[in-house]
Amino acid sequence: MSTTQSERLRELLEPLVTSQGLDLEEIAVDSVGRKRVLRVVVDSDTGADLDQVADVSRELSAKLDETDAMGEGEYTLEVGTPGAERSLTEHRHYLRAVDRLVRFQLAEGGELVARILDADDEGLDLEVPGVKGRKATARRLGFAEIDKARVQVEFNRKDKKDMTEEEEA
Repeated sequence: MSTTQSERLRELLEPLVTSQGLDLEEIAVDSVGRKRVLRVVVDSDTGADLDQVADVSRELSAKLDETDAMGEGEYTLEVGTPGAERSLTEHRHYLRAVDRLVRFQLAEGGELVARILDADDEGLDLEVPGVKGRKATARRLGFAEIDKARVQVEFNRKDKKDMTEEEEA
């Protein structure tokens, strides 16, 4: 997809997404055989439920039908949310990932897996899990130190409200 088409699509669709209380996170046009697929990823600070995604999908579809933004030929519109293992690329993504476990690729090289405790304009306060029975440690990580970051899926995490006092200590 050309930058010009990407910019045109973003300019066309972003106001509609924003009017639904959502953020336009990503736009991608891919070729699948002879058809094209327009993928639009939306999100918000509180997440996006199926009704919101359906509403915004209908609005985007109607707007695309009345313009020539996708050019001639058939295409499929797919609207969704970032998913469980989302990449963190914007400041708002880090704010939304507070209390989540994240895998960081560090700018200086190396990798770090830690839980985000807090995020501000300069960086993150993290809790680095202890290894082999050791206690977790606190760490501050500036945004300039981060090359890439991706939320990790946790299947066995207990909510703090479910933990006993002994487990919290």
